[in-house]
Amino acid sequence: MTRRDNGPVGVDVLIRPAEDDDWPGVWPLWHEVVAAGETYPYDPEMTSEAGRAMWLAAPPAYTWVAVTPDGQFVGTYQLTPNQRKLGDHVANASFMVASEARGMGVGRQLGAHCLDAARALGYRAMQFNAVVTTNIASLQLWRSLGFIIVGTVPRGFRHAVHGEVDMHIMHRFL
Repeated sequence: MTRRDNGPVGVDVLIRPAEDDDWPGVWPLWHEVVAAGETYPYDPEMTSEAGRAMWLAAPPAYTWVAVTPDGQFVGTYQLTPNQRKLGDHVANASFMVASEARGMGVGRQLGAHCLDAARALGYRAMQFNAVVTTNIASLQLWRSLGFIIVGTVPRGFRHAVHGEVDMHIMHRFL
């Protein structure tokens, strides 16, 4: 599934499946997000090799990238089953947008693409297990795309700036 899309403020990106050769372009934005310690529980000191093994994993994980016409990687997401076997009809996804592309509609384009991809892969719902409560832009985006908060993990995330903060579990049917 590949789609070229113009975001709400005219950002032209091609969303396509990630390829092994993409990692050198994805790593800087991936590392920037993880090293900030504000949205993902991954080790901020994670090496490129470890990040690549996690992010470009084989199916049932699928990874996509958002690339500008000039070849700049501005976003990526990974779609996986939320659980194994009897829970694998519910998808889970993780998203990253380069700091210079935030607020320009890239996250919304990736989110809409992901929902379409999950449907195409036969998922019946999507669940996010750890949306950090200080990540206001993501919470607003997911609510606008039909997700609801179904639970909260009190002080479940050690934010690099704010200390221990809550995480929401969000869900929507497809």
